[in-house]
Amino acid sequence: MSAVDCAIVGGGIVGAALADALSEAGMSVALVEARSIGTGTTACGMGHLVAMDDNAAELALTSWSVSLWRALAEGLPRAVEYDACGTLWLAADAEEMAAVDSKVSNYRAAGVRVEVLDAAALYEAEPALAPGLVGALRVPGDAVVYPPLAARTFALRAQARGARLMTGTPAQALRPGEVVLANGDVLAARHIVLAAGVASPSLCPGLPITPRKGHLLITRRGAPVVKHQLVELGYVKSAHGTEGASVAFNAQPRVTGQLLLGSSRQPGVGTREVEAAILERMLRRAADFLPGLDGMQALRAWTGLRPATPDGLPLLGPHPEQPWLWLACGHEGLGITTATGSARLVADQLLGRSSAIDARPYLPERFLGRTPRQVAHA
Repeated sequence: MSAVDCAIVGGGIVGAALADALSEAGMSVALVEARSIGTGTTACGMGHLVAMDDNAAELALTSWSVSLWRALAEGLPRAVEYDACGTLWLAADAEEMAAVDSKVSNYRAAGVRVEVLDAAALYEAEPALAPGLVGALRVPGDAVVYPPLAARTFALRAQARGARLMTGTPAQALRPGEVVLANGDVLAARHIVLAAGVASPSLCPGLPITPRKGHLLITRRGAPVVKHQLVELGYVKSAHGTEGASVAFNAQPRVTGQLLLGSSRQPGVGTREVEAAILERMLRRAADFLPGLDGMQALRAWTGLRPATPDGLPLLGPHPEQPWLWLACGHEGLGITTATGSARLVADQLLGRSSAIDARPYLPERFLGRTPRQVAHA
């Protein structure tokens, strides 16, 4: 099998975006995917493109990534369903509304446009919401996409420049300069990038990536009319403030007239079955914010396994102990948002270019080469 400059193992949205970025820079690329492009965790996500401010590094990567998506928007096929709907962070009470001030400061410092809505402006924007909410923070630059077709679009753009799309081709092992395929073939590559999500530790033991299970549900057409992506301001404390199973309200309008509802989070759970108790909790929470959902029929519900790291940031850059191997994995629930920025950061490092943001917070060396105890307390 003829050699390539870079073999990317994992054809989810991050791997596909990286193939697009590297092929655009003139590198020969092979994208190795066990199934079809965008059919793993990518197909199980909500498709939000959202600037998140849990910490400075997350905000830098997500806000930059959203701006990169925005620059691509006009050239995306209609089937990708890019919708510049913006996000409304909903405040249920005065305490949550008070937290808006710090979010406003964070976003504006990062150059992200935001608007504060009082209760009257909120209900003018979203009349279907339950009464009693006190306001919201609007992030008008956020958007949503249909992730599987977004991933496929990136892959096809790379293929048009000569990249090889090796679908239905599981990787069995990685070694210096070579990807060993399950059929026994060997793909030679000057660089190897591992972008296989929750499967990454099976090809590179020791990666600090664990599954976090999440449930989603999509309604039939005729759902309450929602114009923005809606997220409760309690999302961070509800979805990220506990080690146990948690749920939080997140509703996303689809161009089809349906609503995509989330979300749940179960750290360390690697099973894929839909759990009725978790789904019921999630839907009760959604109905608290959108009472018109009561009696609404669902089209289907499903789960996905999100690849999580101890600090919630992805691993983007060279493996410190295996310099022939690069990592682009561990995005948990923000892989769709950050696919563009993650691809650019890894491509910039591979090509020796400067980046628009500092790559250091995402480098794998912050964990790898440490003892398990050091990783746990990082």
